[in-house]
Amino acid sequence: MQKTSHPSPNDAPVASVAQPMVDLCAGVLPVWARHLATSRAQSEVAVTQMLKAFADIGPHIDRAERQSQQITEALSQSDGGITRLTQACERALAPVLNNPKLPADASAAINHVLDMVRRAVDSLEHIAKPFAHETQMVAEQVERMYMGFQYQDRISQMMALIEGDIARLQDVFQGDGACTPDLSEWLVRLESQYAMTEQHQDHQASAAGDPAGSDSNETTFF
Repeated sequence: MQKTSHPSPNDAPVASVAQPMVDLCAGVLPVWARHLATSRAQSEVAVTQMLKAFADIGPHIDRAERQSQQITEALSQSDGGITRLTQACERALAPVLNNPKLPADASAAINHVLDMVRRAVDSLEHIAKPFAHETQMVAEQVERMYMGFQYQDRISQMMALIEGDIARLQDVFQGDGACTPDLSEWLVRLESQYAMTEQHQDHQASAAGDPAGSDSNETTFF
């Protein structure tokens, strides 16, 4: 007498759980994909606007640097520099001041003018040096921030790849009964599309059972 096979009592629960999971993933994945797409688009717009602002600032920074350099050159110790103005005035007026026939009030007036020139030159030197330093620091910080915003290209590429992989997984869930792709093959295909070291590191960390990755893998953009 042939023994009648009966379905395993575990088959029904597995089947009953599998289909709801498929339905859940098929419904949630496109929502995730849309959120990723919107986040990527908004970040691209924001970063583009900020880069435009920095690009507009650039000419003003360049002009300020040139003006600072011109001031520094004018205050230099070379012949004809403004820092020699006091000495030039003193040499030019020395014969007049040494003239014994020069009235006292005229001598006092000339010395007063020379003192005004000394103070003016000294003030210019004290103003110009900090101005040159601050202008240089601002230019360096703007360049540093401008380079930092280049992270947007990296994030956009990462998010676009995840969007595509989510869409591919969604197609699998909504397929016509085709074989489910092998996990290893899926991951190999995904990793083959990486363009950055961080992606490979995160991928390998996840494969090793460490979804968070390592602190040493943190990317520094500035």
